[in-house]
Amino acid sequence: MKAIVVTDQTAGTAGMTLTERPEPQPAINDVVVQIHASGFVPTEMAWPSTWTDRLDRGRTPSIPGHELAGVVTALGYGTTGLSVGQRVFGITDWHRDGTLAEYAAVEARNLAPLPGDVDFTEGASLPISGLTAWQGLFQHGHLQAGQSVLAHGAAGAVGTMVTQLAREAGAYVIGTGRTADRHKALDFGAMEFVDLDHDTLEDIGEVDLVFDVIGGDIQKRSAGLIRAGGTLVTVVGPPEARPAHGLAIDFVVESDRAQLGEIVQRVRDGRLRTNIGNVATLDDAVAALNPTERRQGKTIIRVRP
Repeated sequence: MKAIVVTDQTAGTAGMTLTERPEPQPAINDVVVQIHASGFVPTEMAWPSTWTDRLDRGRTPSIPGHELAGVVTALGYGTTGLSVGQRVFGITDWHRDGTLAEYAAVEARNLAPLPGDVDFTEGASLPISGLTAWQGLFQHGHLQAGQSVLAHGAAGAVGTMVTQLAREAGAYVIGTGRTADRHKALDFGAMEFVDLDHDTLEDIGEVDLVFDVIGGDIQKRSAGLIRAGGTLVTVVGPPEARPAHGLAIDFVVESDRAQLGEIVQRVRDGRLRTNIGNVATLDDAVAALNPTERRQGKTIIRVRP
């Protein structure tokens, strides 16, 4: 099969090459998925799991990418809950070969059915961004109607999901980003926008929940904005600053079939829009994943036409 592989951790996405790899075989409780579309998170080039297995042994050349939408072609021993020919979407294991390939072996529990009226491109854009937003807001942030949310990176793939889900839950959402992000952040539902290049973040006053995808100085300053009993939720590692009278929680997104179902249903009925910035073929993936300019939204690789 065709696949994108990486072998040099220091090269980042510039070290990607398109090559031939053996088709994967399903292990116990696995399925093999013929991938139609794959999402990609650029930061995974810095994740240890891209380069080593769970015992810290090198596993290159490895196939990156962990979001997929496709069709089940084979079942491993003992696999239940999915069937050959079924449309699915979800997340692959961080320590296994990923989705920038024509086929991937995935634990069945990490996948959910993809309804026939949702395009594979849309399906591949949802798992990491949608689950990260859902889990950060509701599992870890315990968001309630009437609360306020400061959504950093509000024009990005995760930020636009955070904004929409928080608004649907009855929250007041303030988005942040660069000057060029204002229109998209407001279009996806932010009720106010803070330009981090020109505005003063502290002018917004206190909020109930900060959803942080930036870290660093912005995270430290955000911790001081959380009112008593509020929460700082971050996906960029252990927080460097904590609210004086609230919680700080860092988490790694986990696959959840029921939550994937909630997310895709919202796409189907128009309550949730995807934020796709660029779509490229597998043959053009290396160039697409090494953009020469900053892009808003998620890059999707269409593996099959």
